[in-house]
Amino acid sequence: MRLMIAGGGGFRVPLVYRALCSGPYSGLVSEVVLYDVDGGRLAAIEAVLRSMSSEISRSPEASGAADGSSGVGHSSGRPPVVTSTTSLRQALDGTDVVFAAIRPGGTAGRIADERVAQKLGLLGQETTGAGGISYALRSIPAMLELAAGMRTHCPGAWLVNFTNPAGMVTEALVPVLGRKVIGICDSASALVHRAAEAAGVPLPAGKLDGVGYYGLNHLGWLYRLESGGRDVLPGLLADAGALASFEEGRLFPQPFLRDLGLLPNEYLFYYYETARAASGMRAMTMTRGESIHGQQAELYPRLAGAGDQAYGLWEAARRSREEGYLAEARPAGEARKPEDLAGGGYEQVALAVMRALAGGGPTELILNAPNSAGQLAGAGGTQAAIPGLPGDAVVEVPCAVTPEGAVPIPQGRPAEPQLGLLQQVKKVELLTVRAASTGDRDAALEAFAEHPLVGSYGSAEALLTGYEDAFPELAALWRH
Repeated sequence: MRLMIAGGGGFRVPLVYRALCSGPYSGLVSEVVLYDVDGGRLAAIEAVLRSMSSEISRSPEASGAADGSSGVGHSSGRPPVVTSTTSLRQALDGTDVVFAAIRPGGTAGRIADERVAQKLGLLGQETTGAGGISYALRSIPAMLELAAGMRTHCPGAWLVNFTNPAGMVTEALVPVLGRKVIGICDSASALVHRAAEAAGVPLPAGKLDGVGYYGLNHLGWLYRLESGGRDVLPGLLADAGALASFEEGRLFPQPFLRDLGLLPNEYLFYYYETARAASGMRAMTMTRGESIHGQQAELYPRLAGAGDQAYGLWEAARRSREEGYLAEARPAGEARKPEDLAGGGYEQVALAVMRALAGGGPTELILNAPNSAGQLAGAGGTQAAIPGLPGDAVVEVPCAVTPEGAVPIPQGRPAEPQLGLLQQVKKVELLTVRAASTGDRDAALEAFAEHPLVGSYGSAEALLTGYEDAFPELAALWRH
């Protein structure tokens, strides 16, 4: 398989390569093509991958990284050949799968996404609320350009999308690529597996039997966790000690979870604990984007000339970055647990999708795909995986993945509080996609106004004006 990584100079690309060098995905890919518009970032990540390959050759029995160590794991075959290019056409020609994780505007853009909202007294977060809409207005046009290139240069290729906001970006790409685009995120899968471990019913790889999960990207709930025909989720939600054993269980007060009867995705912290999240952000000396931007500005120039030390430098930076994740949700001074710092997750989801698409056996994963779960028995229509949401809207649910693609597995109908929030945020997502795809400024304004974390046209107008000032290219996007 020839795998092209769009955003090949991205910080987390080595996680994908590491997973391809060892374990169950070794041998899946013969060639990795790194594509990026920034040649300097490409050179830095190439140096990390060369250093990683050297470590593999020196210590083929090195311990894996699941324990948070810097080991690259045991390789059962030759690492994939790595090439890089800043030419999109060269990157796409002959490609079987495109994995996209691009960030238009870079980490400096993330800072603006956060700061514009925070200066207006609103939540400033990368993918949730106002910041997520702003991010989507940049990422969707760039991803549509990539999709158009795929149709010309590799029309049979699959696109596995991790470009954020993943749900909105996937929504925008479905009209262009149809079933050939699948959106991924690791937060829902991590929630389900950690909850299952805490409940004493760990899930087998590639199976989601008894798992009930419905939502949109970064907005979903685990509502059922069965073992032997018995739902163990209520017992988990009533067990404060078990909830305290994993990160998502610690985000919310245990009585709240018990009464809710659901286990929320970590990003629902920004909805259920908005004031606490905003207060935590204001108390920080810099935003998450500023922290990452500063780290990468110092790190990338060092990597390209670091030789065999590049992988170690990158790994130390990765662990430092993981330590700051969702810091606003933790009491001051509270550190993340070692198992939460091991990193990865998203690359495992991406490669599991690719292996199933390539005929390596069916699998079940929580993915972003259109809300159609196949034909209704005895009828001409299709069944919605999440009742109450449009059948063509992209949702995040358990899916069965085969060489034919990803098919959502039907879920229960959410209760009205959850369904109402899903419907409201999906409306925002569709408005944002329309704004970014057609240049409709009024749709962008309405998207900001309709978002539950914004909630007024006055704030929406101030946000859009602020983002237009921060990103002058938005003016060129608007056509009407």
